[in-house]
Amino acid sequence: MVVGASAPLVELRGLAKHYGEGETRVDALKAIDLDLRPGEVVGLLGPSGSGKTTLLNLVGCIVEPSGGIMRLDGETVWDGRWLRPDLRSLRLEKIGFIFQFHNLLPFLDVAENVALVLDMAGAPRAAALARAHELLDYLEVGHRKTAKPSSLSGGEAQRVAIARALANHPRIILADEPTAALDGERAGIVMDLLRKVASEQAATVIVVTHDEKIWDRFDSIFTLRDGRIVSTVSPRAGG
Repeated sequence: MVVGASAPLVELRGLAKHYGEGETRVDALKAIDLDLRPGEVVGLLGPSGSGKTTLLNLVGCIVEPSGGIMRLDGETVWDGRWLRPDLRSLRLEKIGFIFQFHNLLPFLDVAENVALVLDMAGAPRAAALARAHELLDYLEVGHRKTAKPSSLSGGEAQRVAIARALANHPRIILADEPTAALDGERAGIVMDLLRKVASEQAATVIVVTHDEKIWDRFDSIFTLRDGRIVSTVSPRAGG
C-alpha cells in the first residue's frame, strides 16, 4: 500500500445521496467523508440497503450526489453540480468497473472485449488491440485472446473482465461483488491480481463484497449501516 504524503485519489467530503422529498424521502448516504490513496485496496461491507452500491455508483459518476464534494484523481468533479459536462469521458479517463458477472460480449473474442473500452475512447484499432494483448498477458490469459467468452472458465472470464477494466489506465477501480461467483482459490487469485494492479499502477481499488474469504486481502474495510460509515478496520495491519 502506498501511503504517507501521496494525495488521495478519491476524496469525499460530506457526500450524500437521497431519493424523493418530504415524507417519501430516503437517505441512501449521509455525509460520507473518505480519503483513499494510490495503492490502497479497500472493502465496503454492510447489510442490504446500507448504501454500499450507492457509494460505488457515486464514485463511478453513474449516480448524481445530493450534496457534498467529490474529488477524483485530484479533480473536483462534484460540488453542488457536475463540474464536467461529459461524464462519459470522465469515466473513460479515470475509472475502471468490475462486476460480479463478467458481462463479456459473447459475439466478440477475448481481445476484442478488452479493446472495446479503448475503441469507445477513440483509440486507433491497432493500439487498442495491442493494449488488450498486453493486459491479457499481464493477467496470464494471453493464450485465450482469440477465444469466445463461452469457452472460458469462471476464473479466466473474471481475469478478462479485469483486463477490460484496466484498458484505459484507470486510477480508480470499482468492483461490485467480483468474487461472489468464485470458489475460495479463484477468489484469492482475483484479489491478489487487484492488489498487484493497485501497487504497480498506483491505483485505488474499492470492492463491495459480502465474501468473507477475501477480507484479509484488504488494507481497510469500511462497514456501512443506514447510509453511514459505522466502523473501519485494517485487516492487513492486524486490526
